[in-house]
Amino acid sequence: MTRDESQLLDEISLREASLLDARRELDSGDLGADAFGAIEQRDQTALALARAQLQALRDETRDQPLGARRVRRRRLLALALTCFALALSVLLWSALSPRQAGNSSTGSITLDHVQQIRQLLIEAQSDIAQGNPVTALSAYQQVLALDANNVTALTQTGWLDFSAGSTSKNVTLVREGVATLRRAITLAPRDPGTRLYYAIVAYSTPGNHALAVAQFRIFKTLQPSPAQRIIAQPYLRRLSLS
Repeated sequence: MTRDESQLLDEISLREASLLDARRELDSGDLGADAFGAIEQRDQTALALARAQLQALRDETRDQPLGARRVRRRRLLALALTCFALALSVLLWSALSPRQAGNSSTGSITLDHVQQIRQLLIEAQSDIAQGNPVTALSAYQQVLALDANNVTALTQTGWLDFSAGSTSKNVTLVREGVATLRRAITLAPRDPGTRLYYAIVAYSTPGNHALAVAQFRIFKTLQPSPAQRIIAQPYLRRLSLS
């Protein structure tokens, strides 16, 4: 059933409060790291979905003035910026296991490094949830210093660089972000979350319509989760791919 705006706002408020409570309990020692991770995964996913649905609802009900294409594109980029925590959650759990986090070209990642990577990814996720992208970026860069092939860190670093570059109109930073995302795609070509990031980036940059169409088509073949499909749906609809 489709929820209205007030219901979505209530959902967002409740999930944000739940995350804050869980963080306090973790800091006080009343909640273990594993339990906190499970709660955070649940609430971050639900929170990002609610935000995506709210933005989509507002886009659908808002009158479109002249120059609507440009306005819609800005709105879709804003939607992606508010929803990337969801893709982070989806990607994070595939990257937290010792087996995945230990994959590298040199095979030199030790158990201690795996534990460090896991902790840094959790910290980065928390920073994102609290609206601290600079601190999160620092954590992802520390992960890459330990494992240059960590797909989650590459994806998130690329996305954060692209987002910051787009906001500040820094072409160099945008290009760095895109290049990092391409590396993540090369390492994990069948990861729907990583592919979704790259497709959104392609859609959000001028002159890349054909690339966006191609990337979203690939994304659809990768058995994305229902949550990922919700994020992709506005783009698929506007690209006539839904």
